[in-house]
Amino acid sequence: MSNIPPTPSGLRGAVDLSSLVDRAQRPPQPPTGAPAPDGAVAPGPDAGGDLTVPSLVMDVTDQSFQDVLQLSTVVPVIVDIWAEWCGPCKQLSPILEQLTAEYDGRVVLAKVDADTNPQLVQAFQAQSIPTVAALIGGRPLGLFVGALPEAQVRDVYEQVLQAAEQNGVSGRVTVDGAAPVEAAEQGEPEPEPLPPHHQAAYDAIEQGDYATAIQEYKTAIAQDPHDQMAVAGLAQVSLLDRLNGRTADEVRAAAAAGPRDVPAQLAVADLDISGGHVEDAFGRLLDLVPTVFGEDREALRVRLVEYFELIGSDDPRVVAARRRLASALY
Repeated sequence: MSNIPPTPSGLRGAVDLSSLVDRAQRPPQPPTGAPAPDGAVAPGPDAGGDLTVPSLVMDVTDQSFQDVLQLSTVVPVIVDIWAEWCGPCKQLSPILEQLTAEYDGRVVLAKVDADTNPQLVQAFQAQSIPTVAALIGGRPLGLFVGALPEAQVRDVYEQVLQAAEQNGVSGRVTVDGAAPVEAAEQGEPEPEPLPPHHQAAYDAIEQGDYATAIQEYKTAIAQDPHDQMAVAGLAQVSLLDRLNGRTADEVRAAAAAGPRDVPAQLAVADLDISGGHVEDAFGRLLDLVPTVFGEDREALRVRLVEYFELIGSDDPRVVAARRRLASALY
């Protein structure tokens, strides 16, 4: 297994989707236009023979993913695995949505919430988020991990379209009840520029220089202690730094061998958080808090508070975990 987190720009190769789809060794069939569950992601022919979709940007679930596989026989599908609490996801998602609109029906964006779709997270081997992949003719291809600048993401889209054309996937879809050209012309608002230290931190993360990113976020917090975006960014890059150079197998083996080993449990909790398994990480550390004392208990408390900042104080899971932590400590 490769080290985690993967390099932001590295291709990750084929993804095993067998846990979700049994294609029975058959090539994927074109969409038929039949209604899809939960409001139809699957396309259907309109009166002129073109394929129509509800939107070029779709929320996809474990249950509706089959429809996206079918759609990918017509146009390439970009898959964005994200989470509400993920800072880099908030930077990347508007770029993906804007570029998808600009390509005027030649590509579709499928958004997967990592917190509520564990099967897709596992199928795409999303060890950290955002994770971006593509589906071409029902076949998956890993693209990159992390928030890339718009120019690099545009290059990725071009490469995906070239690969799709080489594989005979070069169709176009239209949005049901809307003119896609007009949507593209209207476009999306440009993302607001990041504050200087935030931008420097993102640039450092893309280079794998987590130490510099950590320092940039700390500087931003020193200048404005109420900068919650910097606090969350610091928590996330610190997590990436702790996981850097380690494998998932190594981390989980150490945790299994030492159920009361605080550093080992902290490491596997980091792994859970990076994969979107928030409740698993909270439960693991909260179960351990009453069994240890002194520096070990303080280390657990500090890490949990860091996770709370990362996920967001309004998240119901954070509210429940914070209450449980307070009860265990006091």
